[in-house]
Amino acid sequence: MITLGLLRALKTQGTNVSSAKSGPDYIDPAFHRAATGNPCINLDSWAADNAQLRARAAMAPADLMIIEGAMGLFDGAAGTRPGGAGSVQKLAEALDIPVILVVDIARMAQSTVALIEGFAARSTRIAGVILNRAGSPRHFDMVRAAIADTVPILGCLPATDDLQAPSRHLGLVPAGEHPNLSAFIDRAADLVAANCNLDAIARVATQVEAAGGTPSPLPLLGQRIAVAMDQAFGFAYAHMLQDWSAQGAEIYPFSPLADQGPGNDADAVFLPGGYPELHAAQIAAATSFANAMRSAQNRGATIYGECGGYMVLGDGLTAADGTRHAMLGMLRAETSFAERRRHLGYRRLEALGGPWQAPLKAHEFHYSTELRADGDPLFKAADAEGRDLGTIGLRAGTVFGSYAHIIESDRVQGRLGAMRL
Repeated sequence: MITLGLLRALKTQGTNVSSAKSGPDYIDPAFHRAATGNPCINLDSWAADNAQLRARAAMAPADLMIIEGAMGLFDGAAGTRPGGAGSVQKLAEALDIPVILVVDIARMAQSTVALIEGFAARSTRIAGVILNRAGSPRHFDMVRAAIADTVPILGCLPATDDLQAPSRHLGLVPAGEHPNLSAFIDRAADLVAANCNLDAIARVATQVEAAGGTPSPLPLLGQRIAVAMDQAFGFAYAHMLQDWSAQGAEIYPFSPLADQGPGNDADAVFLPGGYPELHAAQIAAATSFANAMRSAQNRGATIYGECGGYMVLGDGLTAADGTRHAMLGMLRAETSFAERRRHLGYRRLEALGGPWQAPLKAHEFHYSTELRADGDPLFKAADAEGRDLGTIGLRAGTVFGSYAHIIESDRVQGRLGAMRL
């Protein structure tokens, strides 16, 4: 809520502001885009090297970028040291930028100093702090006196029940489903503007130089790529689509929930992840979508599905109530949301087929279970610590899919080399 309020408040002041999210996330960036009107990119310090991160950040179409962290400052990939790969601290080091620490003071006062000093002892990048959920002006005064000699206080927000966002199994309910979203963000902006020093926050920012680096673009699926985009297929990374556009591809959206399919001129189709399990009956009844997908398959178009898209490419999807819905049947996979188990973590992938030549870095986050997967696997997979996970996904002709979400090309494993800064 603080990030959204800060983004909208700066925009209202007249700042051309954009945003990024640290780590793998599809839901928060959609809220960011609603707040600023600019695309929100993902910057993942586990999946990308320093040159890639700096190049992507420097390409942002704005005068100021606010990056929202994930979890705590030092939380990163499994098996790494505190502040290692995947953490916000590592991202700040890669970009050579300062950190504003947000501290929840709801149940403490003078003890806040020990918390802030502990973070500051492990990170020289903390340029200020925003205190959150103060119970009263007297509470704020007690905390301010305790931390006066540590780091600058850039704001203190009062506790409020006015800014609550509903959640579901993968995080917040998506921005497109939020009622009166703009008014909701405006309320957050009013709270931030009234309780934070926006000018001081903007002055903290430093310039990010690309240092001659360029991102390793993700491989093209085709020259005219149809991308499913609606409430069932909303998890497509902005940088992936930007990479494809930069390589000359034409990208156009379609909505399976509106019973739309890829056009006859599409030479590639991308079904991103999302929430197909919540719309399984509607997808199963979308005959025009299914017919268009089969036409694309018959003419040899590359068809690729990630996570929810993979589920839809399979034979059937069982919803939470136990009802099985027939899917496209392009891959011999059967998935179920009735048998829920969380799958979460970074993945290193080596393609066994499809349009990928270099290894990839990816992640998984889903609760559905794969009941059956028959046919040729798509990837060899390992976790962030390099432990072998066997094979995942399926491929059949020009149709490919898996539960993994691709983040970046793996420059090191792909022997593309890391650029020196």
